[in-house]
Amino acid sequence: MKSLIVEDEFSARVFLQEVLSKYGQTHIAVNGKEAVDAVHFSLQAGEKYDLICLDIMMPEVDGQEALQRIRAMEESSGLTSTKGAKIIMITALDDMKNSVAAFWNLCDSYLVKPIDVYSLYDQLRTFQLIP
Repeated sequence: MKSLIVEDEFSARVFLQEVLSKYGQTHIAVNGKEAVDAVHFSLQAGEKYDLICLDIMMPEVDGQEALQRIRAMEESSGLTSTKGAKIIMITALDDMKNSVAAFWNLCDSYLVKPIDVYSLYDQLRTFQLIP
């Protein structure tokens, strides 16, 4: 599994990296702009991400905008959202507006911080990314 963790908070990045690195290659982006760039380069190389954990509140480009750009890039590359990366929005924002917007923009899941590792594992199993 190739994962991209997009998180501006250091402790959340470290936590997700520790959890996901045992399942494969893990890359880090500290804001939405870096995430969009990382996805662009991975698609150009023909090595798409299997999983993207995407925070919503970030500097430069927020998670909602990054999600829209990532899905547009995947579509331009011939990948529908069902064939693209599984994208989990991870955020402190536990409100209906952000949740609905994320799903409208084709995220696959939405988890609220602090992340419960078992909920994350359940999502990864549902996506058939881990056994």
